[in-house]
Amino acid sequence: MLANYHTHTVRCKHAEGTEREYIEAAISEGFKILGFSDHTPQPYPEGFKSGIRMDMSELGDYTDTLVRLRDEYRNDIQILIGYEVEYTRKYFEPLLKELKNYPLDYIIQGQHFVEDEVDGFYVGSKTDSEERLKAYVDFTIEGMKTGLFTYLAHPDLINYTGPDDIYCRHMSKLIEASIDLKLPLEINVYGFVDGRWYPCDRFFKLASEYKPRFIIGCDAHTPKIVRQPEHIEGFTDFLNRNGIEYGDNTVEIRRL
Repeated sequence: MLANYHTHTVRCKHAEGTEREYIEAAISEGFKILGFSDHTPQPYPEGFKSGIRMDMSELGDYTDTLVRLRDEYRNDIQILIGYEVEYTRKYFEPLLKELKNYPLDYIIQGQHFVEDEVDGFYVGSKTDSEERLKAYVDFTIEGMKTGLFTYLAHPDLINYTGPDDIYCRHMSKLIEASIDLKLPLEINVYGFVDGRWYPCDRFFKLASEYKPRFIIGCDAHTPKIVRQPEHIEGFTDFLNRNGIEYGDNTVEIRRL
């Protein structure tokens, strides 16, 4: 595996380690490309404070730090500057306008809320609501259709606990959209290592039947998560039993 495009920093308020530590970990694991994609800030209403993302005022420091390190390590590894972005109807366009003022290589879609963090619901909360499952799928596809994202992070983040037939009926639409839009689906290393509900066999067994493009994302919130698949206990077993092939793990970067 040559590339990882999903790496966080302490600015998101729930990660640890310095940018340099992530880079050194990537080099030691044999990566040739390391993309930083911390949780993007959002131009939320005045008075609303997110506890899971950097503030808009930190954009400059984030990019300046990565530009310096990109130049310092240019002979050892390619550093890319990106964000994990929530698609929203209210804040997406103002956010993109602001992000374009800084060095930026790509964005990945990480849909944690529908429709947004201020007024919507968190998709990782357990639910047996078909309405919420459908809302997640429909809204995520709406974001995918912007054509601006390089790939879809943790597509199975929705924590639906209802019947398999309902789950498959709706999630198959998301998989089909990824194929039509040529947007890879991520297998999330952090969720696997942390013992979360994702990545899950239910989704990837279904997805492998359609043969979309898969990509492995470390989703590193600590440098020790920047690792090759074979160095993560049980991870290659998960990939094999779900028929997942990932190649060198590089993708075509979609520029804004």
